[in-house]
Amino acid sequence: MSARELLPIAPPGRTWAMLWSEVRVTPWLGVATVLTAVGASAGGLVAPWVLGVMVDDIAGGAGQDAAVRAAVVIGVVAVVTGVLTGLSAALLSRLGETVLARLRERVLDRILRLPAPTLDRVGTGDLLSRVGDDVSVATTALVTTGPQLVGALLTIVLTAGGMLALDWRLGLAGLVAAPMYVLAVRWYLPRSGPFYARERVAVGERAEAMVSSLQSVATVRAYRLEGAHTAAVRERSLAAVDLSIGVFRLVARLVGRMNRAELVGLATILVTGFLLVRADAVTVGATTAAALYFHRLFNPIGAVIFEFDQVQAAGASLARLVGVAELDRPGPVGETREPVDGRLEIEGVTHRYGDGPLVLDGVGAVIAPGERLAVVGSTGAGKTTLAAIAAGLLDPVAGRVCLGGVPVGELDRGRHIAMLSQEVHVFSGSLVADLRLARADASVEQVREALALVGAADWVRALPAGIDTVVGENAHRLTAAQAQQLALARLVLADPTVAILDEATAEAGSAGARELERAALAATRGRTTLVVAHRLTQAELADRVLVLEHGRVVETGTHAELVAAGGRYAELWRSWTGSGSRG
Repeated sequence: MSARELLPIAPPGRTWAMLWSEVRVTPWLGVATVLTAVGASAGGLVAPWVLGVMVDDIAGGAGQDAAVRAAVVIGVVAVVTGVLTGLSAALLSRLGETVLARLRERVLDRILRLPAPTLDRVGTGDLLSRVGDDVSVATTALVTTGPQLVGALLTIVLTAGGMLALDWRLGLAGLVAAPMYVLAVRWYLPRSGPFYARERVAVGERAEAMVSSLQSVATVRAYRLEGAHTAAVRERSLAAVDLSIGVFRLVARLVGRMNRAELVGLATILVTGFLLVRADAVTVGATTAAALYFHRLFNPIGAVIFEFDQVQAAGASLARLVGVAELDRPGPVGETREPVDGRLEIEGVTHRYGDGPLVLDGVGAVIAPGERLAVVGSTGAGKTTLAAIAAGLLDPVAGRVCLGGVPVGELDRGRHIAMLSQEVHVFSGSLVADLRLARADASVEQVREALALVGAADWVRALPAGIDTVVGENAHRLTAAQAQQLALARLVLADPTVAILDEATAEAGSAGARELERAALAATRGRTTLVVAHRLTQAELADRVLVLEHGRVVETGTHAELVAAGGRYAELWRSWTGSGSRG
């Protein structure tokens, strides 16, 4: 299992800047959230103050009326505070979900627009961990952790202000603990932050190991590689576990530092209050309220510090999401040009992936309107890369591709060029809706005609509800051959000028290959067609054959000419058929 590249990870500044820009999209929601959160936190200041007043009243000889009044005030404020707290949490959750939904849409949009070579280099593990685990962590932080953290921060700020307003000396006594909290956090954050960043990467590597093993399960079993793949998954899982345990050890040491800060702060307030009461500078009630205020800070301060675990984990996940969201989105082509005909010209195309070796080296070919060109060659010859460049999905490092005299980058490719690969996806929903993805306004009759053209009419009629049958992962499952016929029917409905088939009949197996080849011929008849031939029978049926080896064109001509020439194509044909003649 070779190491994969990672998609970009945004720096902290860009991450929070993007979140802030999303929050500003709905300013009224942000303002309402802040106001309710401040009101909820301010309501928590009432009870300690009322209790302090009650202590002074009782010490001054007041009767039980003072206690009743205090209880009523505390009760009413508690109800109001509870309502505001719930409303604040709901608004903050809605704000977080809204921001995250927009971020998810941007991430998915960028991923769907990534070039195929980039997706191949990155692998599925990093992609799945970003749209899966990272989204889950970020959702928890914005919807659950977020309200708790905002409430805790507001409580700390307002309570500290209440202590200073009660008596500045008692307030300063409580602030003695602040440096200890700050030092504890400064000790913890630099040590725990890297753990979380490495943990998110480790989760992606674990997902990559699991997905690659599951996708190749048949090969793994055939070569008895279960132990090696299981060991790889175990190794990556243990790496993630070790990182989590390392963070837990840091948290345990942090708790001790926090307890010492709480002890010092509360003891300082009580000692200071005792001295001030003895000097008749403050009342016993004020000292009581100050002690209660400080005690009230234990949970919020602990929440803020401990929620930094979630904040850092969320920060790491958000940085990974924003890194993808900020990828350049391919802009509109602008004013497109119309080709004069269906002539496809590939001129001196050269390509390499990154700093790797040349995959294509000066490849050139001309496909006349309506002509069918088959591209053959051994594995790694550059066939798929040439097909992607011809379709305009990949920009070559040199050379160009033109259709009807117009560079493919200046075309409305959706109208003029369609590419089918061997990896066909059947979308969940009715079969007719799946087909109309190629042409939204296609009538039922046009859909039926397209299915009949590719030889799919019989099995479609046999479905429980015909073309209205729900297909896909959790519904009626189509065979590989049926899925390919569905893709070819989409091609017919789309009616492009150029059709590019990248081994589009390879997944059917020998039994259905001939039937699919006939379907592909019918679907592309009259169109300029480039076929990456997995089976040489496809090349036999083509008008011309182009042979690639090591990224270069070594032969071109008709099937009969190349077989008679006795060159590289003839060798491939003999290997395919077992003889030098037509199979």
